[in-house]
Amino acid sequence: MDRIGNERTGCSNIVLQVAAGQEIKQGTMVALNASGYAVPASKAAGLVIAGVAQERADNRLGVDGSEVVAIRRGAFVMANDKTIKETDLLKTAYISDATTLTLTAEGSSPAGTILEVDTDGVTVLIGIMGTDVTVNVSGAEAPTT
Repeated sequence: MDRIGNERTGCSNIVLQVAAGQEIKQGTMVALNASGYAVPASKAAGLVIAGVAQERADNRLGVDGSEVVAIRRGAFVMANDKTIKETDLLKTAYISDATTLTLTAEGSSPAGTILEVDTDGVTVLIGIMGTDVTVNVSGAEAPTT
């Protein structure tokens, strides 16, 4: 079967191996370290954003990969470090910590695309490209395909 070029759906949920000595809390951003293990997202260069933890994973006493964490990729609301403004739609947000986004790229890693900025946080698209979305438009209908 030739699968090249075929769309694969249902890939929003992923289970990742957790790095040794790490605890990942539910509802926080998760990144992959240089070795490919899941760690809490933090302000550090070279991390690859994976998604948001759907459960808690405690590998503080284990070796690399002895625990796993379920993550989900999609659009999530995270805290704003106050650098992201309403005029920053569709720009890249960067990781400030496991629950906070920043517009400052220096010393950080990309988190995703800014979809909405509100008083209660920033909606960021983590890991899904080519998805039809309506951004920051109150009462508008999503595009039809």
